[in-house]
Amino acid sequence: MVARRLNTVLTGAALVAALLLSLAPAALAQSGTQAPPVVLTFPAPATEDTPPAPFQPVGPIRPVTLSVMTYNVEGLPWPVRTGRGSKLKAIGEQLAALRARGLQPDVVLLQEGFRSEVADLIERSGYAHVARGPRKKQRDGSQLGQDDRPRYKRVKYRRKGEGWGKWGSSGLWVLSDHPINWVKSHAYHYCAGLDCLANKGVMLVSLDVPGLPVPVEIADTHLNSKGASGVPRNRNRVAHHLQAAELGRFMQADRTPGAPLIVGGDFNVMHAPDRYDYVMQRYPFEVVSQVCFQTPQSCDAKISADGDAPWLDTQDLIGFKAGDRVAIRPIQVEARFDGSTTGGPVLSDHDAYEVTFRLTPLPAPKP
Repeated sequence: MVARRLNTVLTGAALVAALLLSLAPAALAQSGTQAPPVVLTFPAPATEDTPPAPFQPVGPIRPVTLSVMTYNVEGLPWPVRTGRGSKLKAIGEQLAALRARGLQPDVVLLQEGFRSEVADLIERSGYAHVARGPRKKQRDGSQLGQDDRPRYKRVKYRRKGEGWGKWGSSGLWVLSDHPINWVKSHAYHYCAGLDCLANKGVMLVSLDVPGLPVPVEIADTHLNSKGASGVPRNRNRVAHHLQAAELGRFMQADRTPGAPLIVGGDFNVMHAPDRYDYVMQRYPFEVVSQVCFQTPQSCDAKISADGDAPWLDTQDLIGFKAGDRVAIRPIQVEARFDGSTTGGPVLSDHDAYEVTFRLTPLPAPKP
C-alpha cells in the first residue's frame, strides 16, 4: 500500500528521495525534515505500557450486538499522497455523522494511521476510548522457534528500504465506545522491501462490553504488502508468511485462554490464496466473508460477492473465535465509505468494512 506508485527503476539521488518519501510513517518532505508526529488533543491513548484495569461485568448478563469496522485510512503524507489530511478529518466527521444517527460502529480498527491528522479523526469521531499499536521505537523478537525460522536475510534489498530502520510507527489504532482494559502489542521482526520502513505489527485489546460475563478481545494488524513492497514476489511472500507466523505465536501467547476474540485488519491477501491459507494455517479463525458466503442464511450480507472466494477479493478481513463463556456469530456485513448511496463518500484507497456480531453468554463450565 505504501509504495504502489514506485513502478519504475530509480537510481542515484532520485532513488534515495523516493525511499524516504515512499512510506507514510516518516516520509521526509523536500526540506529533509520528518513529517510531524501525531499530536493528541484528547487523553493519551492506551498502550501496552498502560496499567491494566480490573474487569467488572456491567448490567444483567444477556445477548448483545457488537459492530466492528476495519479501515485502512491511507494516512500517508505529502508528497506521497496529496489531500490526505483533509480526508482523515472527513473520516472523523463521517463517523460523527453516523454517531448522530445512532449508527456508528462500536469499535473501529485503523491501519496506516500515520499522519498527525489522525488525532483530528479520533477527536471528531467521538470515541471515548482509544488505543494504539506498536510505536516507532518498539522492537520485539521474532517469537519463532528454531524450526520455524527460514534462511531469511533480513536486509537484502537495501535500495528498496530494507536496513534503513523504522521511519514511523505501525499505524495501528483501536477506537472504542466501550472501556479498554488493557493493550498488548507486537512489532513484527521480519519484513520485506519498502514495508520495512514502517513498524508493522499487531495489537490486542480487551474491552468491557455491558451484558457479557467476560471481556471481549479484539486484534488489529497490518501484514506485508505484495508488489507495493518493491521487491520480488518470493521475497515479499516469505516476509508475509513469517509475519503470519509471528501473528499466530503472539495470539497464542497473549490472548486470554477461552476469551471471545474478534480479529481484523489489512491482511494483504487479495488474490493471494497462498497468503490467505498460510495465515489460516498459523492462527485459524472464522473469516466473516467466508462464513456469510458459505451460509448466506446466517447473516445479512450487504456486500456483493463475486466469484467463489469473495474473501480473496479484498485486502481487509474480519474474523472471530468463540469463547468459553461467549458464543459469537456475524449477523450483518456492510461496506462503508465506498461511494454508494448508503455507504458514504470514498475517503481512502480502501473501503471500510463493518461487521455486526451477536454475542451470546454461555453458562459457566462446571468445575
